[in-house]
Amino acid sequence: MDYMKTAVVNFKTDSSVKQKAQAVAGKLGIPLSNLLNAYLHELAATGSVHFSVAEPMTEKMEKIIAQAEKEIAAGETSGPFETTDEMFAYLDSL
Repeated sequence: MDYMKTAVVNFKTDSSVKQKAQAVAGKLGIPLSNLLNAYLHELAATGSVHFSVAEPMTEKMEKIIAQAEKEIAAGETSGPFETTDEMFAYLDSL
């Protein structure tokens, strides 16, 4: 069985970033070092790394979405527009 040769990579980061990252990794059940190693593997293999973070829904955003859903259900929306000129004319009239 082949074992991976290991190397130590040290880098500096803000302590609060490290704590938050460890918390996220913990929620996923994965040690932070494993996640960092996976990012390095992806970078080495593809030449790129993709990051995404789902932002938590805020109370304000929930209210805005609820209002928009009510307006949609009541038919209180603008458009659809046949052309961009028609859309801009509508926006100018507001």
